[in-house]
Amino acid sequence: MRDLVEYLAKSVVDQPERVRVQERRTREGPLYVVEVAPEDKGRLIGKQGRVIESIRTLVRAYAKRKVGVEVR
Repeated sequence: MRDLVEYLAKSVVDQPERVRVQERRTREGPLYVVEVAPEDKGRLIGKQGRVIESIRTLVRAYAKRKVGVEVR
């Protein structure tokens, strides 16, 4: 799952070499924290959060369970 999040994030940003994904366990399920270059944050989030929400939807569909994705 971590690889999927990393692949999707890298395909959106201008500096894919600076993408880092950390997996954390929470009560609700796994949470993937994506760290990108400051200038790429807006690109990953997208207008009105559409890009990150699309990534979350794809990850949840692939996982078939509750999974969180957060941008830092």
